[in-house]
Amino acid sequence: MDWGMKNRFSQIIRPGTGRCVMLAVDHGYFLGPTERLENPRETIEPLLNLADSLMLTRGVLRSSVSPESNTPIVLRVSGGSSIIGEDLSKETITTSIDEAIRLNASCLALSIFIGSKYEFQTLKNLSKLVNEGEKYGIPVLAVTAVGKEMARDSRYLGLACRIAAELGAHVVKTYHCADFRKVVDGCPVPVIIAGGKKLPERDALSLTADAIQDGASGVDMGRNIWQSDNPVAMIKAVRAIVHENYNAQQAYDLFSELSGLKSTQKRVR
Repeated sequence: MDWGMKNRFSQIIRPGTGRCVMLAVDHGYFLGPTERLENPRETIEPLLNLADSLMLTRGVLRSSVSPESNTPIVLRVSGGSSIIGEDLSKETITTSIDEAIRLNASCLALSIFIGSKYEFQTLKNLSKLVNEGEKYGIPVLAVTAVGKEMARDSRYLGLACRIAAELGAHVVKTYHCADFRKVVDGCPVPVIIAGGKKLPERDALSLTADAIQDGASGVDMGRNIWQSDNPVAMIKAVRAIVHENYNAQQAYDLFSELSGLKSTQKRVR
């Protein structure tokens, strides 16, 4: 990596811990006005300074994030299909490298769909984006998107992550699974996990702790933070796991304290 690439990469994966808390707010590019993300600015503002980076589209960046913000931007540059369209895997690159530079993106993100009808197209998108990013010192995050028909097991996710790394991705986002250590060990670049659908806070914190324990370099979490009734407390609890090595119970205790919830006897891992 050259100096510019290293500098931008250090804004995504914190050198001190080798980990990251990325806040995902890019869901609208295929889901529309997702619950509690109907007004992106209202959702983002209280969380912006607590995230290591923010993953979103250029449209939401322009309309909903102050240009005075110093939070690094992971710019979603793929899209082209909606939740009601023919096939979510039919994506293309929607944002040019010139636009990404104008928006001061620290990282570029797109999805790949291994095993789907449009696998070749999305892998070609990744290769093209890596080539463009390398010209200007901008790292690329590959998201291993998983359709309903795909198994979220270590064999499949390990395959998807390894292919992404082989094609030049600098960091990979995937799902946590049983034997996740195999996924991490088989991928020569940092792997971060997706939060996925909304879970009870206890479960989401357990997911985070398990992933970190299994070698993940952090999280790119969205709905499990901003769909919480206490999103600020939730992102602080996630940060405590990722950057301070809290276990799940310690993180939930912190979440409860910050949320003003009563203590409970039920323990988490």
